[in-house]
Amino acid sequence: MNKELIIRTSSEAVDFALLKDGKLIELHKEEEKSNFQVGDIFIAKIRKPVAGLNAAFVNVGFEKDAFLHYHDLGPNLASQLKFIKLVSAGKLKDFSLKNFPFEPEIDKDGAIADVLSANQSILVQVVKEPISTKGPRISSELSLAGRYIVLVPFSDRVSISQKIESKEEKDRLKRLVQSIKPKGFGVIVRTVAEGKKVAEIDKDLQNLLDKWTAMCKRIPTAHHPSKVLGELNRASSILRDVFNDTFSGIITDDKELLNETKEYLQQIAPGKESIVKLYHSKDVPLFEKYNIERQIKTSFGKTVSMSKGAYLIIEHTEAMHVIDVNSGNRSNKASNQEETALEVNLIAAAEVARQLRLRDMGGIIVVDFIDMQNPDNRKVLYDFLKEEMSDDKAKHKILPPSKFGLVQITRQRVRPEVNIKTSEEDPNNEKGEIEAPVAIVEKISSELGSVIKENKKVRLNVHPFIAAYLTKGFPSIRSKWFFEHKKWVKIIPRDAYTYLEYKFLDENGNSIED
Repeated sequence: MNKELIIRTSSEAVDFALLKDGKLIELHKEEEKSNFQVGDIFIAKIRKPVAGLNAAFVNVGFEKDAFLHYHDLGPNLASQLKFIKLVSAGKLKDFSLKNFPFEPEIDKDGAIADVLSANQSILVQVVKEPISTKGPRISSELSLAGRYIVLVPFSDRVSISQKIESKEEKDRLKRLVQSIKPKGFGVIVRTVAEGKKVAEIDKDLQNLLDKWTAMCKRIPTAHHPSKVLGELNRASSILRDVFNDTFSGIITDDKELLNETKEYLQQIAPGKESIVKLYHSKDVPLFEKYNIERQIKTSFGKTVSMSKGAYLIIEHTEAMHVIDVNSGNRSNKASNQEETALEVNLIAAAEVARQLRLRDMGGIIVVDFIDMQNPDNRKVLYDFLKEEMSDDKAKHKILPPSKFGLVQITRQRVRPEVNIKTSEEDPNNEKGEIEAPVAIVEKISSELGSVIKENKKVRLNVHPFIAAYLTKGFPSIRSKWFFEHKKWVKIIPRDAYTYLEYKFLDENGNSIED
């Protein structure tokens, strides 16, 4: 398994594409004007506590006030408020917390009005970016994320990632962290710390403590509201969270970003800087060189084609996302329907896991898989989907398939969903829109395998423009089909067809239905 990070820059934004074995699995955009990333810390003032919501609205400089719920205050809020008051007034110069007396923890089920008041200064962290008409969601329980650990000020707790399964390793890491952890700070040990030595984790800890000190120095002179600690740039934060030995390349078209990425990689993985490369070619754009544009066009529409003719229909309602799994032209050909249903469902599960990450879909997701009667097959599907989603950084929960084949997933949403328009103007009707031609060609290619398998000879009737697209050039798409399937497909241009209409015919000229 090889992973590559492709970074494209423009005057307005930076696009990040994460590839796994050449397949697009994550797409991020960082806009120059973006001032509210997950992880940013602000010094702000409470606008007003609202008893009915048990929450407060906080002015963080966004057009809409940020929302701070009582449950997001953290148990040591009183200690943090006292610390900010002393630091802002210049009365506290030691930011290490080792000599700072902690206040009693606030009541777990208390009321917002008892602990916060209007115009009070507070440090808050963005936990959910502004989405639609809502302002950012924030928390006053701060955390500073590093490569191996997360530092939590005003805490004393040490916790280990649940993804580390070995009890011996968990115990080792806990002992190690407790031996180096400064007083007044809690630590969460991340999954990538597994097997790491004390020197590497201690270096990460010192970097985070330096960040904390630098942030505290800004507080006395900071305006309210203002950002006192920014998250890493998106390239570095992606590398911090997902970089491992499976990365084979990081390619960017910007020299400044190249140097930043190399510097950061030198900190987290010395000796790996050589995989960062600058892309020079002006003839072929970066995203086209790595086949990313094509994958975007074919992955973000309402219909998503998969192998063996199967496809997904993805729709977004006000309350949830709904994904329908369709077997395509395989359904009528199956000798054993249960086996075919399982095969298509497993293909769909892998694509659903990819789509959730790619579009950064959050909230409630309901997937309508093809019905399977055998409970063992339903368990196989459930286990496979869990495995496919195990790499997903967003917190998520998957419920086992119901008897109707429905799988319910909840997935954390901290950023706006990636939504890319893939339809284009219909050349047959100036007012309408159609799927992009490349998406239709991808759909034809995905259906072709099962069509060829079931028929000795196959003819494809298409609009003359699409016929030319499939047959011209060397090697043409049709030639690639021949090398893959060992059968020649006769392509017949049909003037009567609409632009993206197509039909498979057998040797007798009969239509091969989906």
